[in-house]
Amino acid sequence: MKLTIERNVYDALLAAARRAAPLEACGLLGGCQGRVSRFRELTNADASGEHYRMLPEEQFAAVKELRAGGLEMLAIWHSHPATPARMSPEDLRLAYTPEVVYLILSLAEPGQPDLRGYVVEAGRPLPASIVLPAPDSARQAHLTEGEPT
Repeated sequence: MKLTIERNVYDALLAAARRAAPLEACGLLGGCQGRVSRFRELTNADASGEHYRMLPEEQFAAVKELRAGGLEMLAIWHSHPATPARMSPEDLRLAYTPEVVYLILSLAEPGQPDLRGYVVEAGRPLPASIVLPAPDSARQAHLTEGEPT
């Protein structure tokens, strides 16, 4: 699976993760045909730096808003303030939603945020291709797929 994330969406996601640190931030991303154009930050009801839990009423409202705008939910995102951008056993256990990309933004390396995407099949995380338009030119940056090195 491939997602192209608009620069303003990435910037909003990064700002939300930095604001929430040292706690995990979370939310949904929407768009059409693999192009992410809508950012939704949701409450981490667990208020934890090691896991997150979205409030169901906020999730339903966000999905309803996306659908009303003719968009679909393309990704579920959360941050890892101090650990790499890989799916933890808990992330995998809670990956209930089919046909979405699970995005993880790691802030473990100061000044070098690391965004990775995964699709979950049969309980296993598989890398998703994430494309982020560069801020100062028409070329695109392809972010690293899969497990961090």
